[in-house]
Amino acid sequence: MQIHTLKNGIRLLHIKDCLPITYCGFAINAGTRDEHTNEYGIAHFTEHCLMKGTKKRNNRQIIDRIEAIGGELDAYTTKEETFIYVTVPQPQTERAIDLLSDILFNSTFPKAEILKEKNVIEDEIQSYNDSPSELIFDEFEELIFQSSPLEHNILGNEKLFNSFTTEKFQSYIKRCYTTDNILFFIQGNIEEEKLLKLAEKYFVANSSKRNFKRTAPTIYAPQNIEKDKDTFQVHCLMGNLTYRFGYNNDLTTTLLNNIVGGPFMSSRLNMAVRERNGLVYCIDSSLTLYSDIGYWGVYFGCDKQNYNKCTALIYNELEKLTMTQISDTQLKKAKQMFSGNLLIVSQNKENRLLAAARSVLHLDHFRTEQEILAKLEQISAAELHKEAQQLFDMDKFTVLKFV
Repeated sequence: MQIHTLKNGIRLLHIKDCLPITYCGFAINAGTRDEHTNEYGIAHFTEHCLMKGTKKRNNRQIIDRIEAIGGELDAYTTKEETFIYVTVPQPQTERAIDLLSDILFNSTFPKAEILKEKNVIEDEIQSYNDSPSELIFDEFEELIFQSSPLEHNILGNEKLFNSFTTEKFQSYIKRCYTTDNILFFIQGNIEEEKLLKLAEKYFVANSSKRNFKRTAPTIYAPQNIEKDKDTFQVHCLMGNLTYRFGYNNDLTTTLLNNIVGGPFMSSRLNMAVRERNGLVYCIDSSLTLYSDIGYWGVYFGCDKQNYNKCTALIYNELEKLTMTQISDTQLKKAKQMFSGNLLIVSQNKENRLLAAARSVLHLDHFRTEQEILAKLEQISAAELHKEAQQLFDMDKFTVLKFV
């Protein structure tokens, strides 16, 4: 893995791999939290409209430029990042780089395309609102990140969409898509020298620097909120604040999360609530980490008459971890499960590259599987116990319940 910085500030993440295909794209350090109050939704809307027309190509020509060679073009927006990326046959790498550069630097945001995409996003919002198991995460963040730009959701505010003009999109791009906050990532069979030449050819004509800084949320007041969503089941998300993305203790927190309710059926919460008592179809815990703050949470859905029993079982499992260290045998098993899953997940090259790009975008570094496994082996039961006592402090829990 190599990281280079161009003279205009754009960084290049290069992973040489003898593949018959090339994965490449842009990661931009701009997302929902960078919107002004009269722009809610513009980060996600911009991502949609980037592919609707440039100075050289219309919407159909952009699509055909990649699909004509059997490639795939995709994009997504988070609260902190925007990703635009492609997968193409290896001989078509320059074609992909040319198109990505055109999309990022030359998008025109045609008025007719904005109007059409407005309807598409409104439908996306309605679909999302019909899914309480997804919606609850957004509303939970509104509670824990109140009075912060992180509180509002990615899809945005339909009431503001009519105010989004070509000029507003261009203003957002100018403010947030600055070259000192852009990373180009690529994995494939391309030599470093050739990549640098292509980068000089397609990327260096533009140069800009960001003139604002993000501020971390400073207010947190634990809450217990019930909202009437007229759902058949009760949906619940409970949790606490934790470290930022890339914090030096994040691997300990991740291992603890796996033990409690992570991706494995043998997690403590799944065994206690589903397997032994049959009270839920789905229960899991997860970490959501931003560049300056994060949170840990447990989500489950259950019949209304089972809610109190479910929460009692959850609190009981969390309390066990705060009261007693896990045994050496349990620790060894947890590490073995973690390392095995890491190796399996790492075989998905696209997801691995996107994760690497996010890490380099924010931290200027990406931990290899070998580095992660070496650090994993150093984690002790005492460290996990200390982390559990901090993370599972019930007095600091926020609980959101949909009924």
